[in-house]
Amino acid sequence: MNGELDLSLLRTFVAVRERGSVTAAARHVGRTQSAVSQQLQRLEASVGRRLLFREGRRPTLTPEGELLLRYARDMLALSDEARRRLRGGGVSGRVRFGVPDLYAAYLLPEVLASFARAYPRVEIDLRCAMSSRLLAALEAREIDLALVTGRGAAGRGGAGDGERDVRREPLVWVAAEGARPEEHDVLPLAMLPPGAHYRDLALAALDGIGRPWRIVCVSESIAGLQTAVFAGLAVSVVARCAVSPGMRVLAANAKRLPALPAIFLKLHYRPSPDQPALQRLADHVRGEIGNLAG
Repeated sequence: MNGELDLSLLRTFVAVRERGSVTAAARHVGRTQSAVSQQLQRLEASVGRRLLFREGRRPTLTPEGELLLRYARDMLALSDEARRRLRGGGVSGRVRFGVPDLYAAYLLPEVLASFARAYPRVEIDLRCAMSSRLLAALEAREIDLALVTGRGAAGRGGAGDGERDVRREPLVWVAAEGARPEEHDVLPLAMLPPGAHYRDLALAALDGIGRPWRIVCVSESIAGLQTAVFAGLAVSVVARCAVSPGMRVLAANAKRLPALPAIFLKLHYRPSPDQPALQRLADHVRGEIGNLAG
């Protein structure tokens, strides 16, 4: 290996792996495709190993690339945390953060832990509820920040309310490993309450192929849906990040289970110069949550 590892090259390398293509990575790091390709070549020359197989549309890692990826993520995380701590030592305050319990359980622990290390004087009041309720609470100024399931296509949103897309998340049908509820003529479902985006998308997709269904469980929490699934009572729809051990992801089939679209997680808040803690948390969530494995 020649010289020290360049963090900017490692950041591009990780972006290519996590975004799935040079094109997507270039958008993420704010460079051209040719610049990203050159950075990858420089990194390979630096370590003296081939890191990526570039055949096909999606680059895949070599064994040496897989090894470097683990170190690169750790090095970037330490660098980012050190920078945040040096910058954020004087930031204090309280932020009321609303999030559905599914995202709180499966996406936020690592994100909030790293934020707490970087900003130890910021207090986070975490509130879990359905997206529709959180948006109403934000409008009523009962919370300061909301991470919710967005409706419609991706977009940056209006700058006035601080709306930003932070993650694209595929939706999947799931059932228990030891049960086959999807084989019933009338599909038994465990669903969120009316008005939930997951529910609307799933029922519209089933109606679109004429598949009969009935709802056997309604729950606002991921725990309630998981209970019905693990008991073998029902099929449910979850974000891919929430697929748990003991669940089977059911393959989409045009006659029995329709394909589901991806959803977008959106961050809503009202930027305020008087609330630096709010802005730091919003920036941190937006910067970190999209990099978590799904």
